[in-house]
Amino acid sequence: MHRPRPVTSLRSAALAPFAVLALVSLAACGSTEQAGPTPAGTESAAAASCTKDSLTLVSAGTLTVGTDKPAYEPWFSGDDPTNGKGYESAVAYAIADELGFAKSEVTWVTVPFNTAIAPAPKNFDLDLNQISISDARKKAVDFSSGYYDVRQAVVTYKGSPIDGKATVADLKGAKLAAQVGTTSLTAITDQIQPSEQPQVFDTNDLAVQALKNKQIDGIVVDVPTAFYMTAAQLDDGVIVGQLPASGTPEQFGAVLDKGSALTPCVTKAVDALRSNGTLEKLQTEYLANAGAPELK
Repeated sequence: MHRPRPVTSLRSAALAPFAVLALVSLAACGSTEQAGPTPAGTESAAAASCTKDSLTLVSAGTLTVGTDKPAYEPWFSGDDPTNGKGYESAVAYAIADELGFAKSEVTWVTVPFNTAIAPAPKNFDLDLNQISISDARKKAVDFSSGYYDVRQAVVTYKGSPIDGKATVADLKGAKLAAQVGTTSLTAITDQIQPSEQPQVFDTNDLAVQALKNKQIDGIVVDVPTAFYMTAAQLDDGVIVGQLPASGTPEQFGAVLDKGSALTPCVTKAVDALRSNGTLEKLQTEYLANAGAPELK
């Protein structure tokens, strides 16, 4: 679920056929990361701590947002996080607005995926980069509540050894790949448990090239990225299917420095965007989750 493929403005053309398809319901987006009810008498203090002028920021008066480069469709558009197009770009500006920042007061910085989740001081206030919330990562960084519920899918090409397979068991003999450090890689090892060690790539671009060269049988990525790969990157790409949901839904969350005073404020903003329907609206506009069969 991440990152050299050429990035184009194909989101509208490539994903438009899916835009009208059903998405993960907003009810399913309820975060397991949400804080409990605010104790009585602390609402005013909590509100005051999240006012724009009270926030502790990397650069005073500016909300600094990180993401990787290239910034991929459909999460961003045209490899330009600043344009407000693509799901994560739009969510970032919506969070900024909830915190009181105008679009002109948002600055973007390039942050590689592994750097964002590393236990080190951050050069950003928050980072949106399709990073899944996990207990292991929480030891190094903070997360906001989840802004997107994630499912993993297997991508291949027409006529491949796994084209047309219908069960997870059918994939055990496949040569599968994923990007390093991602929950997609974890899904291969934990859910599929293939007989052959999965191949690990620094970026999804490199995995796509390996699939084109038929060096691997399939790639595991999140569902929206799977649609983008099959519609815009692979001439003969197909989605084999979605891996079954297991336990608590995997969610993407904004990453913040460990112990950041900004974390509860960003969570409050994300929760407000969920409650007022903004996240659902942006998912409908930019993401398409239906159309991939469920693997049994």
